[in-house]
Amino acid sequence: VYGMIRRSSSFNTARVDHIFGDIELVFGDLTDGSSLNQLMRTVRPDEVYNLGAQSHVRVSFDVPEYTADTDAMGTLRLLDAIREEDVKCRFYQASSSEMFGQVRETPQTEDTPFHPRSPYGVSKVFSYWIARNYREAYGMYAVNGILFNHESPRRGPTFVTRKITRAVGAILRGEQDELRLGNLEARRDWGYARDYMEGAWRMLQTDEPEDFVLATGETHSVREFLDEAFGYAGLEWSEYVKIDERYFRPAEVDLLIGDYSKAREKLGWEPTVRFAELVRMMVDHDRERERLEEHYI
Repeated sequence: VYGMIRRSSSFNTARVDHIFGDIELVFGDLTDGSSLNQLMRTVRPDEVYNLGAQSHVRVSFDVPEYTADTDAMGTLRLLDAIREEDVKCRFYQASSSEMFGQVRETPQTEDTPFHPRSPYGVSKVFSYWIARNYREAYGMYAVNGILFNHESPRRGPTFVTRKITRAVGAILRGEQDELRLGNLEARRDWGYARDYMEGAWRMLQTDEPEDFVLATGETHSVREFLDEAFGYAGLEWSEYVKIDERYFRPAEVDLLIGDYSKAREKLGWEPTVRFAELVRMMVDHDRERERLEEHYI
């Protein structure tokens, strides 16, 4: 198993240090086509999972060109490297529910039209279609996993779910007395990252490449996430949360909820962790920061 990483001036591999002996980390960058060609030429993988991106939706409004270069053109560069080096592999593209944006129907399926509302969402739509194009034009085994929000204790601290659960732990330890958030009414379909990575793997084990939605079929607001997280810890969130206009998006996505019927029928995939259990898992982790992160994905 190989993992592509960018060079960094600080240590940033803590999340995989516990499996360091089982993987080989190689340098590359989605913005550098020559590095991708070199990796395809030397590694010649059987399966490629493109999980790389500038993945923060709000930040994509601040760095739209970089987001497009990494998320959209990066996918094209990777697909072209596979094609140019004639690597007979199976390719997984991490597509996103943010492609649906201003939703046309509820719940969203593999056939729901896209209406992205951010540079991130727009970039993911390009990636989705270029993966399908290379599948149709060159006969490549390329699939899109349209994954709705997936969380775990490893979620980055700048994302709203982890921002909330980290705040709960910090408040209980007396390290924090305020939490600043944006839109509390945004509703999302939140699932467990381990379940979704199992689904991504299953997509590449089918005889023919197809695109799949992975979701839980439930939607909850940020306000509900606060209720569950703070309530589980015996706290009243309204005593700590402040609304900050800086965290609102220029164009909001109000509601996302996915229909995973196709994945259930063709992949035998089901989510195993539901909303309340997921929130409590994350709160438990952030209440006990000494807990080893390798228990989670």
